[in-house]
Amino acid sequence: MRNRILYRTLLSAILLLVLAACSDQPALSPLPADAVILAFGDSLTEGVGANKEQSYPAGLATLIDRRVINAGISGEESDAGLARLPDLLATWQPDLVILGHGGNDFLRKRDTDQTKAHLSQMIALAREQGSEVVLLGIPRPGLLVRTHPLYDELAQELEVPLQAKAIAEILADKTLKSDQIHPNAQGYRQLAEAIERLLRQAGALSLG
Repeated sequence: MRNRILYRTLLSAILLLVLAACSDQPALSPLPADAVILAFGDSLTEGVGANKEQSYPAGLATLIDRRVINAGISGEESDAGLARLPDLLATWQPDLVILGHGGNDFLRKRDTDQTKAHLSQMIALAREQGSEVVLLGIPRPGLLVRTHPLYDELAQELEVPLQAKAIAEILADKTLKSDQIHPNAQGYRQLAEAIERLLRQAGALSLG
């Protein structure tokens, strides 16, 4: 029995190394079956534009068979999110935080450096609590729907796995939107699928 446990542990470690070598994303620890995932953000996390059961956290929970807490609040800016996060971390003690914040800062033309600082502090708080973090890239307003570059900067500086393009690609497709800034049910489903792929690439889920 002890040899079998040791074999499985070594196999998991080797798999993580292989995944890290094959992916340009930082590696994540495998999520146990009883893992708690905190989806933290604003209206894109809450699921505005569809029913809550069609939000990306709900879709992701079904896809990966793990508990995903929807902690999205519509209209929230990053300073308010930073103030709200510690209590949620203490309450849920999540294995993983999926951070999708900053869109309302862009819409209201808040200082970009301040938004980046708030997001960096959120990542630090999650890590201090023992949670790993995945970052979602949020588009900035404009004629072309493109992810704000601060997300790539943060991902590289802090070595955080980043789903960089999914939200921008969804919001660039009118068939996947409920309005100018929110996906519809199909769009949220595609976002959940994109996050699932990232989690598998980073080693949080098996490739099977």
